[in-house]
Parts: sequence; C-alpha cells; structure tokens
Amino acid sequence: MHSTAKHQISIRSIRLSHWPQWIGYAAAVWSLLYGLLGVYWTLGGEGFPFGHGHDPNPEYSALGYVRIETAAPVIAIMGLLGAVVCLMMTLTRRRHAGSLRLALSAYAWLLAILLLLVVPDYRTLGSVAYVFVLKFSIINWSILNQFLCIIGGFLWVLTAIAYQRRVHFACENCGRTEKGVAGWTEPAAAAKWGRWVTLIAVFIPMVYTITRIAWAFDIPLLVSSEFLHSMNDEFPGIWWFGAALGLIEIGGSVLTYGLIRPWGEVFPRWTLGLSGKKVPPALAIIPASIMSVLTIEAGLMIWRGFLSGAFDPGNIGTFAPSLLWPLWGLALGAATLAYYYRRRGRCMHCGQGE
Repeated sequence: MHSTAKHQISIRSIRLSHWPQWIGYAAAVWSLLYGLLGVYWTLGGEGFPFGHGHDPNPEYSALGYVRIETAAPVIAIMGLLGAVVCLMMTLTRRRHAGSLRLALSAYAWLLAILLLLVVPDYRTLGSVAYVFVLKFSIINWSILNQFLCIIGGFLWVLTAIAYQRRVHFACENCGRTEKGVAGWTEPAAAAKWGRWVTLIAVFIPMVYTITRIAWAFDIPLLVSSEFLHSMNDEFPGIWWFGAALGLIEIGGSVLTYGLIRPWGEVFPRWTLGLSGKKVPPALAIIPASIMSVLTIEAGLMIWRGFLSGAFDPGNIGTFAPSLLWPLWGLALGAATLAYYYRRRGRCMHCGQGE
C-alpha cells in the first residue's frame, strides 16, 4: 500500500514537471470557454460581470464603465482567437518566422497583462484577507470572475514562457541553453539580489499595519480624530477589524522572510512530522506568486483613485500606505523569482544546473 502511494506521488510529480507540454492546451481550453461566455453575453445571456448594472461595485474596477454591448463581443473574439493562438504556440516544434513569433508572443503577453493586472482590482486581495477572518459575505460573481481571470492570466504567462523557450531552443522546463545561464540567475547571484528585494517585500506591509493598529488604540495616525471617531461610531469595531487584517499582513511578512531563511528551505524542528525535510519549492513559489499579483492589482486601484482625486487629502493614512503596494507586489515577485533560482537545482530534463 505504501509503495502504491509513493508510486502515485512520483507519477504526479512527473506530470507537473512536464508542464510545458500541456500548459498551452490548458490555456486554450480556458480561452475557448471564456470566449464562449463572451458569445453567451453577446446574445443576451445573464451574468455579465463588468460595468454599471452588472458589477455591484463598479467604482473599484478599471472596467467599471464598459458596456455589455461593446465589451461582450470583444471578450468573445479575444477568447476564441486566444484558443487558436494557444494551439499554434503549443503544437509548434520548430522556429516560427520572426514576425509570426513576435505576434504570437505579443498576443500572449497582452492577454496575460489584461487578465492579471487590468481585469482584477482591490477586491481580490480584500477577499483573501476577509476569508482569513471568516467573513465571506463580500464575495460575489464579479469577484469570482476576477479570480477566474487570474487563473487564465497565469495559464497565459506559462504558455508564453514555454513558447519563448521552445523557439529559442532552450530547455522548456528550466530555460537554460547550451551556453548556460545568465549570471544573475545563478544561485549565488540570486541570493545576493534576492535578499534586498525580499527585505523590501517584508517591510512595506508594516506601514499599513502600523496605521491600523494605531487606529485600533484610538491614535489618529495620519488621519484626523474626527474621522477616526465618526467611522467607529458608524461601524463599531471597524478599526479592530482593520488591525486584524494588518496582523495577517505581518504573518505574510514573516512567510516572505522565510524566502531567504534556512527554514524556508528545510522545515524547522517545531513542524511536527516535517522537521528536517526539504520544503517543496512550489509550496512557497505558488502562493507568493499569487499574492504578488493580487498586491499589485490592489495597489493599481488605489493609484487610480489617488490620481482621480477620490481620496481625502486630510486623511492620508487611509490611502498613502496602499500607494506602496505595487512596489510591494513587484518586490515579492522578484523575491519569489530569486527563491526559485536558488532552489531549482539540476534540471531533470536537460541535466544542467547544480
């Protein structure tokens, strides 16, 4: 029985390690299904998730003013065309002509950016934080659709990466070529620059947390006393709830710090049953990658509000800490990349690496 379970785990690992071979098909299926949703909405179907009259809070979204009459057909065309593009990128086993290669890559990255950084907004990060405090009431179809688009965005990113490696005759799994790897991707180099970006990703959330904890103790840090008290009168306990969310960010900072600490690579003694075992890289890379994207999305929404004058300049504490979130997300993404370069080791497919 033990041998069978171990064999199943081994098969699963092999399948995951062959992701370049199937990721394009997964992205094609996603694009086809979302394109068909666009067709459904174009024909008058219900459930369109964007804009006034459809999204419960369109003011949060960069797509808050789109109309179903124009947006739904665009979604249908881009989704169905995307499925074709995915198949072209995946089925090729030779080098495309320069113009076609550029067009396919550009379309892939365009959709990835739209799905990861334009469609989603602050509510994705807020939903994750609220789930941690067991508050599910804010989640609706518009927010679920944003998570669906984030999944599609990651599928497109991986499809684009696999395609670019393939047409440049690099290992599809690790990106290495016969010439070796760039110096900055080597483990020793990644450890150096990774330390700095990781520390940035650790300390930026502290700014938000400090303000929320201060407000919970009735200290008007970067806001007026009138604002602090009026909000607490209208929503009793709101600042303690904000402090709880801030503490969740502290927990995230601790986990981020683990990207450059030994316990981020080997389970420490207090992890009963796991002590001394290596931390699977994916256990850190996947959630950190997702959080980096969610943080950038949220920060971009705050910047849109700031540039449009939507915030009260007399209470800068309500928005100023969040203006740092795009930098936080970028730093976390870079820290995750450095962690990957340090942990990837020898490639089981091309044999390169340490």
